[in-house]
Amino acid sequence: MKITCQRDILANAFALAASIAPTRSPKEILQNVKITAAGSKLTLSATDQEVGIRLDVTEGVEIETEGTALLPVQRTGAIFRESSDEKISIETDESGIRISGSRSKFRLPGNNPDEFPTVREFDQEKYHQISTRLFREMLRRTAFATDSESSRYALGGVLLEMEENSVIAVGTDGRRLARMEGTGEPVGGHQTNGMTTIVPTRAIALIEKALSDKDDTVEVSSQGNDLLIRTPRAVISSRLVEGRYPNWRQVLPSRENAVQIDVTVGPLFAALRQAAIVTDIDSRGVDFTFADGTLKLEASTADLGESQIELPITYTGEAITLTMDHRYLADFCKVMDSESNFVMEIESSKSPALLSTDDGYAYVIMPMARDR
Repeated sequence: MKITCQRDILANAFALAASIAPTRSPKEILQNVKITAAGSKLTLSATDQEVGIRLDVTEGVEIETEGTALLPVQRTGAIFRESSDEKISIETDESGIRISGSRSKFRLPGNNPDEFPTVREFDQEKYHQISTRLFREMLRRTAFATDSESSRYALGGVLLEMEENSVIAVGTDGRRLARMEGTGEPVGGHQTNGMTTIVPTRAIALIEKALSDKDDTVEVSSQGNDLLIRTPRAVISSRLVEGRYPNWRQVLPSRENAVQIDVTVGPLFAALRQAAIVTDIDSRGVDFTFADGTLKLEASTADLGESQIELPITYTGEAITLTMDHRYLADFCKVMDSESNFVMEIESSKSPALLSTDDGYAYVIMPMARDR
């Protein structure tokens, strides 16, 4: 194999593929990225045998001799990052791999690419076609609420429900829940089965990186124990998380007497950050008191002091106070635009808060016990 590539284009593609290669593994061959040069296209493949990616590079590629090679992740990545050359050449022979630029030359040992595990291609006839922008937003607004360290494995991923024109993503760790719904176009009658299409958070992170704003749509297919994603330049495959997701619909409160308050993200987030200054890992609760046109945020920690921040709101009814973990509310604010508005629905100090937007997003925070 002998190829020449624009260094920055190849470096970015290599970094994306290499991000899922395990840093430690009993199978050392997985600590490589497989590159295949054929026609006018370079394909990079990587896997940890749970998540895999096939990434096509067509821009800035010159293929002199077709072939395949395994590039060790750590050293190849370092070469691409540290090089200042505009173009990089990669050539293989019996002695290994030569990577060179106009002012640099490296020789690395080569492994047999035939021993690298096969990374799945997207050959599905049934799938959902979803707006790339919508799908990325659905993942971004739900993945943060999962619990990858939970002993309940189902909580360590994002649930995807796809049926007819409906697409729903849900993430929860048992203390808060994020759900976003949108629309997609089913092809071949594609739909998911119940609440078992749970995509591991690690795969979600890779999918988010692979999605490009240049692409109008993404194709998503759930088949058996796997999820496959196809974009114009990448195919991502992932094993699904074992287990059955909790009934998230029962968590979303449906209340007749709840108070609904219009809130802007930016001012609330600023007030929250100020109130949280005197909190620590053991004292994360912030009291939210809604009354007389004012939202009062109060926190207190014995060794750190007290805070009291006020924010004008439209609610003028009787005082309602509930205590929430400031981190959970901050997570919500971080995935929203600062100028966007949402509705905060509250009922009592013992009832969860429901935050919702007009684009299909809902976020539930369970209250904490007041200790002051």
